[in-house]
Amino acid sequence: MEKKWFLILIPVLCLFSFAKVKPTDKEKINWLTVEELNVKMQSEPKPVIIDLYTNWCYWCKVMDKKTYTNPKVISYINTHFYAVKVNAETKEAVQWDNKKYDYNSKDKINDFALYLTQGQVEFPNTVIFPDLQKMPAAIPGFMEPKEIEIILKYFGDEVYKKQNFTQYSANFKSTW
Repeated sequence: MEKKWFLILIPVLCLFSFAKVKPTDKEKINWLTVEELNVKMQSEPKPVIIDLYTNWCYWCKVMDKKTYTNPKVISYINTHFYAVKVNAETKEAVQWDNKKYDYNSKDKINDFALYLTQGQVEFPNTVIFPDLQKMPAAIPGFMEPKEIEIILKYFGDEVYKKQNFTQYSANFKSTW
């Protein structure tokens, strides 16, 4: 009798071992459009992080794959920020803080990208608005998760209100 169950059990186990199991979706950053952000900021303001990129930028793609898929980065951004992706070369007008930014055909870039970076355009560029009344902090270049951690926590934990970045960074211990 036991042998009969064993003979039935083996093919069943083999069937399950070869069956494809659909992986669960990984958590992702809740990227918003500028329009969605404008609506959310009216009812529940919080800091904003903008990923300023271009389609041709190699390091922008690496940052998307390596940094913005890190579970700790995802969790922290989703909890403390509104996140927006902006293509610096978009030809569509961008409406931001009651001002319209158009594509600048002379410079082949949207004027919004020039505003965000104060004319110092480099890609990728991580732009932080602690609130819309403050000037943006533009941080150019690729950042690993452990490199972006200090910036996210400085603004996300509102340390910038009490301490300058140099003081904060002198005592900061990365945990990512």
